[in-house]
Amino acid sequence: MIVCIAEKPSVARDIAHVLGANTSHDGYMEGNGYQVTWTFGHLCELKEPHEYTPLWKNWSLSQLPMIPPRFGIKLKADKGVEKQFNTIALLMSKAEGIINCGDAGQEGELIQRWVMQKALAKCPVKRLWISSLTEEAIREGFQTLKDQSEYQSLYEAGLMRAIGDWLLGMNATRLYTQKYAFGKHQVLSVGRVQTPTLALIVNRQKEIENFVPRQSWVLSTLYRDVKFSAIMRDEEAEAEEAAEIAEAAKQGKTLKSKGPIYRLMEYATEQEGKDTLEAIKDKPFTVLSVTKKKGFETPPRLYDLTSLQVDCNKKFGFSADQTLNLIQSLYEKKVATYPRVDTTFLPDDVYPKCPQIMNGLFLTKNAGTQPYAEIVKTLGGKPLKKSKKIFDNSKVTDHHAIIPTGVSPQGLTEMEWKVFDLIARAFIAAFYPDCLFETTTVIGEVKKTEEESVLFRVNGRVTTDEGWKVVYKKQPPSNSPSMGSTPDKSLPIEGDGLEGGSEAADASLPVFEKGESGPHTPSLTDKWTTPPKPYTEATLLRAMETAGKMVEDEELRDALKENGIGRPSTRAAIIETLFRRHYIRKERKSLWATPTGVELIEIIHEELLKSAELTGLWEKKLRMIERKEYQAQTFLEELKQMVTDIVTTVLNDKNPRQISVSVEPANKKKGNKK
Repeated sequence: MIVCIAEKPSVARDIAHVLGANTSHDGYMEGNGYQVTWTFGHLCELKEPHEYTPLWKNWSLSQLPMIPPRFGIKLKADKGVEKQFNTIALLMSKAEGIINCGDAGQEGELIQRWVMQKALAKCPVKRLWISSLTEEAIREGFQTLKDQSEYQSLYEAGLMRAIGDWLLGMNATRLYTQKYAFGKHQVLSVGRVQTPTLALIVNRQKEIENFVPRQSWVLSTLYRDVKFSAIMRDEEAEAEEAAEIAEAAKQGKTLKSKGPIYRLMEYATEQEGKDTLEAIKDKPFTVLSVTKKKGFETPPRLYDLTSLQVDCNKKFGFSADQTLNLIQSLYEKKVATYPRVDTTFLPDDVYPKCPQIMNGLFLTKNAGTQPYAEIVKTLGGKPLKKSKKIFDNSKVTDHHAIIPTGVSPQGLTEMEWKVFDLIARAFIAAFYPDCLFETTTVIGEVKKTEEESVLFRVNGRVTTDEGWKVVYKKQPPSNSPSMGSTPDKSLPIEGDGLEGGSEAADASLPVFEKGESGPHTPSLTDKWTTPPKPYTEATLLRAMETAGKMVEDEELRDALKENGIGRPSTRAAIIETLFRRHYIRKERKSLWATPTGVELIEIIHEELLKSAELTGLWEKKLRMIERKEYQAQTFLEELKQMVTDIVTTVLNDKNPRQISVSVEPANKKKGNKK
């Protein structure tokens, strides 16, 4: 008999159905030579400190650091868990072979390996690795089973993650609680990922609190009912460009100059601005140049888990945890692929399946309508394009981007439908042509004196072919990624709000001719610098993904993911933990640190405990272990040394300061299940 072990009962039922194991028993299903059983997520966990030695039962600074000579696992103390484990152990004791059907990821590998170790399984083990729960995917998976030894490095990475969290969490929490907590029953929770995440929020909060606004004055003028903004040559940017061109030349490459680079003119004093305004108000405005350039916007990328959580937070106000639960439900309902992924690409072998997926979307119904029929029909009659921006084997490891499976959704909740709709439209849009547009830049001047002129500029943009944007055209703005709000077509048109980026809205300009001239109306307005914005769950997820570096460029973000803190599947839980510990609170969408959260970060001087960048380097090593590029034993020794150093440093601290744990009112955390 072959024993298959899945991570939850619903997945086990899907697998049993495909295998023909249709006879139900208490804790498993049987038939056709298979017994299909399941866990409930983590049945096993690392032992508690006191289970290694009674000396570690009571919290005491003298017993730190706690570093077991060998880590052990135990069964969770729960009657339901014990009952199911006994069933699993009995089945495995008689099995000819075992198939690990756990979730295809680091955590899923760890969960099932621990159960098999605890059950003392001796027979050969194969691994099922699938990206969706459709019958087709399960059948294909069973035809391509691999030996479990091929996933040993994945298990080792998961094990080192668990041990690292234990070593830092257990030792640092006891250390800071005993040293700095005010009151016997108060606990200061410190963790390998949660503390640097909290530090991101605290540091941003301090930037906002310490921000000193700076005032400047901006000169603009109205010519032919179009608002032009005063500009000046950006010599620093031009010098940087020249250096890049020179460096490229050394490497045998050729880069072209973009020509003069301008930036907005800002006057430091109001009087300086007024003097310029007075000098030009009665002089004619002359158009120096009219430049037209064609541009394009590629379709939005497909979703990974973080980008889906970001969009759901921005558009619908869903927390990261809510989105993870919703996409997990869609996965289990077979309408979306595996959710815990950190890539936005697909492998080449998915391409032949895309027409079938598209056909499934064509037939999808919601409230009696076919929401995707019209936009899918446009793609019919010709092969789907195969772009390197979508299909790239080098950008895919264990799993690909989140896409629909082609199975028509049935019985989705309103919230589930919103998430599915984002995934479906991103998939359809990926095969549409680029959005094409034309930008017009008009530069004019007003002579201040015979020798000196003030330059002005305005930018306009007109879409010439909507391309992929028709996929979102009939949707309310909240459902459309990478699209700005509806542009105001009335004049006057603002001068420098449109540089032609992906967020630019259309704003056409009247026809200007080089050399034309006429009267104008200048004006001076004051401008204040603004503080950075507080984190929302969306921006915090991005910061965690890129170790605190906020970047918009997709390629740069991909490069920084390697050093992100936490994993896509765990970041939502980390944010929830910070709420539960009363270290952060929410006001509308903004995240703020509580007094306890601020004090905790202030009292931690060890950068490894609170630096997103340094913690990201540890995450990188875990990924290297997974790829067999770094030894798990080396990582473990580094962890032990780091914990020892932290304990020594804190014990030597003479600071008498103590922290009291605050409890925020429940209404400060709207929208969060605690």
